[in-house]
Amino acid sequence: MEIEVFQSDLDGSGLRIGMVQSRFNEPVAQTLRDACLDELVSLGVAAEDIFVCTVPGALEVPVALQQLAAAGEFDALIAVGAVIRGDTYHFEVVSNESAAGVARVALDFNLPVANAILTTDTDEQAQVRAETKGAEAARVAVEMANLASSLSALGGDEEDDEDDDDYDDDDDEDDEDDDDEDDDEELQVEEEEDDEPARPGRRRRE
Repeated sequence: MEIEVFQSDLDGSGLRIGMVQSRFNEPVAQTLRDACLDELVSLGVAAEDIFVCTVPGALEVPVALQQLAAAGEFDALIAVGAVIRGDTYHFEVVSNESAAGVARVALDFNLPVANAILTTDTDEQAQVRAETKGAEAARVAVEMANLASSLSALGGDEEDDEDDDDYDDDDDEDDEDDDDEDDDEELQVEEEEDDEPARPGRRRRE
């Protein structure tokens, strides 16, 4: 049994990537962004095909992502930022709501969105993870953009098959119409022959 398995494709050439960066906890966010940009370029994404905008905090990231997704100009988006735990419940609210918003943009627009918004207990944890997380987000964005393109192509084949089926149905209907016209002509000829008087030596059709 042969099973088709999609292989990871990290070729970023020709892809257009949009990034939204939160400015809160800026040193960490900047490290995330730089690592992500470096990895995108190393994967073949052209610098001119990368767009970056910044927003005040993590809760504003989904709004900007939504605008970029609605523009229809990008193959994938990346969310970048850092939420570090404080002394209040605000950390949980920002972490949960920003993550939910990022996921909702991806699902609503059927567009890959890599989430590189770090959520950590301390600044030290964020700094340690920032560079790795940024590069990882770049790879996720490129791989998912290529996967989305491949899956869309599968859907296109199905549509082509449906169009072919519709074309075949139209041909069948045309053939049936032609057959009906031939039957009508034969019937008309028979009726005309029935109206003719019998000729000597010719037997009328009963």
